[in-house]
Amino acid sequence: MAKTICLYFEIHQIIHLKRYRFFEIGRDHYYYDDYENERSITDIAERSYVPALHALIDMAKEHGKFFKVALSLSGVGLEQLEMHAPQVIDLLQELNHTGCVEFLCEPYSHGLSALANEECFREESLRMKDKIKELFGQTPKVFRNSSLIYSDEIGAQVAAMGFKGMLTEGAKHILGWKSPHFIYNCALNPNLKLLLRDYKLSDDISLRFNNPDWSEYPLFADTYMDWIAQLPEGENVINIFMELCALGIFQPLSSNILEFLKALPQCAKERGISFSTPSELCSKGKSVGNLDVPYNISWVDEERDTSCWLGNVMQREAFEKLYSVADRVRICTDRRIKQDWDYLQASNNFRFMTTKQNSVGMSRGIYDGPYDAFTNYMNILGDFINRVNTLYPLDMDNEELNSLLTTIKNQGDEIEAKDRKIEKLQAELEKYHPAEAAKKPAPEKKDAVKATKASATAKKPAPAKKPAPSKKETATKKSAAKSKA
Repeated sequence: MAKTICLYFEIHQIIHLKRYRFFEIGRDHYYYDDYENERSITDIAERSYVPALHALIDMAKEHGKFFKVALSLSGVGLEQLEMHAPQVIDLLQELNHTGCVEFLCEPYSHGLSALANEECFREESLRMKDKIKELFGQTPKVFRNSSLIYSDEIGAQVAAMGFKGMLTEGAKHILGWKSPHFIYNCALNPNLKLLLRDYKLSDDISLRFNNPDWSEYPLFADTYMDWIAQLPEGENVINIFMELCALGIFQPLSSNILEFLKALPQCAKERGISFSTPSELCSKGKSVGNLDVPYNISWVDEERDTSCWLGNVMQREAFEKLYSVADRVRICTDRRIKQDWDYLQASNNFRFMTTKQNSVGMSRGIYDGPYDAFTNYMNILGDFINRVNTLYPLDMDNEELNSLLTTIKNQGDEIEAKDRKIEKLQAELEKYHPAEAAKKPAPEKKDAVKATKASATAKKPAPAKKPAPSKKETATKKSAAKSKA
């Protein structure tokens, strides 16, 4: 394999919570700052997403199938784009039609469910997979967790969901003497390939590009590609992962960041370097061996761990309190509660509570500090948990709850097995009787989990309406009332 670049961008949008006081618990069930949410997403779209996506579309049109890129979108981010910046969705569709982009899967909430509740993590990941299929017609084969959070255990869970590969951080304390420029596999399931971010080459673009104090400033595309071409022989997989808002927000458009990006494919061609999507690397590339990651890693801060979300007592208390109702929320059918659950899980809620000294500046929005962020979040969480407990009281027998969850899981597994069998039979039919297969459309899949949930929490039928009184009866009542008066 010749040297190849795997270029990946993340799109996620913070959901801003409003100032929520203790005395509002039980009275106000709406938790969001609508003005700030609309202002921030439109600002980011205008300054970053729209020009960056236009640049990627131009690169795809100019270089055809040579240029390839991968994108990962959070579900909550997509919801904000659909409401306030639909032009970004249109551009994503246009980029999709070029055939040069691969959409990856991640947890719908961009939260930390992988660290708390396996079933919750699975449910929101598969929900995001369906969302990508619905919007772009692609079925994601590669997974990336929120902020590239990964461990051996998480890798095994992702493999069990059917994904072929996963993106994570090329953390130095995990790799040791090893290089991130190879394909590895999950230690607990060798079928899951791992692509490791080259944090130096990625941060050269996303963090240092416009820094005049940087020794390599100003950075040109040919210089950057020379660095890649000069990597030792055999180190052929260069994973450059960053947030899309690095183009326009972290690095302003005035820095010529988009011109730099547009020049990369031509410079790569001249040096015999190609571009690949994550699924291409996972299907064609060979793993050089296991990557042992016993503890959680991420792409955040110098430590490359989860301490920015769970590093202090406040964060851990909020985290445990939130996921204490995870099983109850899973069997819930209330759409408002489901949506609030997604928004409250988002990892930024916990990051606002960090007491760490961050190397990269972080805005806390409305909060004066970590304690203020904790207090506001816990007030909201108190109201949310009360609403969940109203549907499924605390005195609800654990056996009853576990029985519902077991039923949902068993029926879901049963339907999945039947779907796999149907797909297998359909494939055989197409192989041996193509004309017959063309006549018979594939049967629709039924959502067993939803059906079970609906039956488990079925509401009582509405009482029959009384027949409207006749005009005669009404007139009699009125005359009787007058006589009493």
